[in-house]
Amino acid sequence: MQDYKQYLEKIDQYNDKLNIFVHIDKDVVEKRANAVVEGSLKGVSVGLKDNLCVKDELTTCASHILDGFKPPYDATVVEKLKNAGAILFGKVNMDEFAFGSSCETSFYGSTKNPWNDKYIPGGSSGGSAAAVAAGFVQMALGSDTGGSIRQPASLCGVVGMKPTYGLVSRYGLIAFGSSLDQIGPITRNVTDCAKMLTVISGHDPKDSTSLEIEKTDYSESLVKNIKGMKIGIPKEYFIKGIDPEVELKVKSSIKLMEDLGAQIIEISLPHTEYALSCYYIIAPAEASSNLARFDGVEYGLRGDVDHGMINMYVDTRNKGFGDEAKRRILLGSYCLSSGYYDAYYLKAQKVRTKITEDFICAFKKCDCIITPTSPTPAFKIGERTDDPLAMYLSDIFTIPANLAGIPGMSVPCGFSEKGLPIGLQILGKHCDEKTMLRLAYTFEQNTDFHLREPVLR
Repeated sequence: MQDYKQYLEKIDQYNDKLNIFVHIDKDVVEKRANAVVEGSLKGVSVGLKDNLCVKDELTTCASHILDGFKPPYDATVVEKLKNAGAILFGKVNMDEFAFGSSCETSFYGSTKNPWNDKYIPGGSSGGSAAAVAAGFVQMALGSDTGGSIRQPASLCGVVGMKPTYGLVSRYGLIAFGSSLDQIGPITRNVTDCAKMLTVISGHDPKDSTSLEIEKTDYSESLVKNIKGMKIGIPKEYFIKGIDPEVELKVKSSIKLMEDLGAQIIEISLPHTEYALSCYYIIAPAEASSNLARFDGVEYGLRGDVDHGMINMYVDTRNKGFGDEAKRRILLGSYCLSSGYYDAYYLKAQKVRTKITEDFICAFKKCDCIITPTSPTPAFKIGERTDDPLAMYLSDIFTIPANLAGIPGMSVPCGFSEKGLPIGLQILGKHCDEKTMLRLAYTFEQNTDFHLREPVLR
């Protein structure tokens, strides 16, 4: 295992160019390294998305409104990582409050993709994926509300998992959409993903949505054998508009799985076409409610206090939130407002139930589902910033898993002609991360995509 100082040196050398770490204190990292405890992640360097609370350390969600905020407690996942002997390296960049698919809405500026710094790393956990891809850390934590772990993992050529909703405690995660958010690992390979999931998963009484299930060692899933496994291929995910290179690489991967003994079955998820519109009602509605607490009174930025309380609220939120955060707050507030709740939010919840039922029905026929992670490889920085709808479409293949609460992960499956990574998405049954990991591990062990690293310049 590499010495932590080598990672710090690499961060020193390249972070200014890639803009991955936004809060890092080398003295704190050194103290942690010297005080490391025995554990399954002893000495492993870990980057944390900037929406995970670490006691007495800056946690800003990449937003101006949380300037200077230092939580008085650790998130449960942070506590578990410390107890496992991991060395926490600080906070990595993200889309502001996790609102985005490109890591461009951050108050700290855009993170660059390590494979090509003219391109986005994906979002909202773009800093987490880029940190692992660039070799700044061995592992990272992200959060996934509509694809925010899997999509950047795909675009940066690393492994990223969104566990089953409730498998990993959300205590200490600054909320975006409380019924959708899930914390998960981003790693170089499937083995590390299983190790990290083993550490961070498990019931937490501090999170009312935490599942009461037995503690599991996910490393036991790393079996190189998928003979007889039934893999579903949903026709709705291979649609007009998908990049031809993405389609080719994913279909080649499916063929490899068939050659390795898996049984390929065509399935249908008929309500997939409604997932995006359903999500962009539910997620902003929950976001507008969660972000109501940021008003300049208790923590972070405080606006003009000389012209009354209401003016202070308005000034704080006007100065503190970026354009995308304001857009989501307005959308969510509209959907929840009197006269529109039934027409939008309630109807979206009913559609969500239909999408969940689609997956329940599909998993009666198969063990896992394979789809592309993202419809395209990474796009250029600035290419979609003026077109929110085009940006939202980046998550079209990842959103349904969040709505249904099922686990999903992205593994590298090839590269575009421009040398940009392409990811394959594996979806599993509720609480069946083991089967998903087994399929991912077998695929990984029969390819070399996870062994390739970007050349940093």
